[in-house]
Amino acid sequence: MTETIHRVGPTDASAERACTPIGRRGLLAGLGAGAAMALVGTPAAAFIRPPQVARTLAFEHLHTGERLVAPYLIRGRLDADGLGRLDYILRDWRTGEVVRIDRRLYALLDALRQRLRTDAPFQIISGYRAPKTNAMLRAASSGVAKRSYHTRAMAIDIVVPNRATEQVRDAALALRRGGVGYYPSSGFVHVDVGPVRRW
Repeated sequence: MTETIHRVGPTDASAERACTPIGRRGLLAGLGAGAAMALVGTPAAAFIRPPQVARTLAFEHLHTGERLVAPYLIRGRLDADGLGRLDYILRDWRTGEVVRIDRRLYALLDALRQRLRTDAPFQIISGYRAPKTNAMLRAASSGVAKRSYHTRAMAIDIVVPNRATEQVRDAALALRRGGVGYYPSSGFVHVDVGPVRRW
């Protein structure tokens, strides 16, 4: 799996930077977690599982067709290069505005992925929303909050392709890390890193 974002959209310098391959360091870090020592004659005690080198997230944007696999944490430290790519794919796709996504949201999604026991990409319905985008959506639907956590870069609406919507909801609720909204008729779940609550 390559750690490259494929996109359709503007080709300005910042977008190009965000869409280049993650590079040898990131690739090796991602592959390092899967490498195991298998030395003949090594005592069993030596086969203790090494700590995971990189924590990665996979996304597929349902509106733009972009796909991305990138680390947000390498060897216990936030990875600026990977985070830049993740922030870009969660941008307001209507306006093109890119902001710094709350880093707790990435940790929440990683924990959710582990709880669901899946490596499938999170399919993005909505990530960050610029205030004017949120106002436009609010005018069209009563289900959009005036002070949405999407406008604060603290929320995402997702689909997990190989898990039922109620499974995703239940796993998110069990984590107790923020808000969880369940939209069965639309087939997605909202998660955010605001106060713990549900609807």
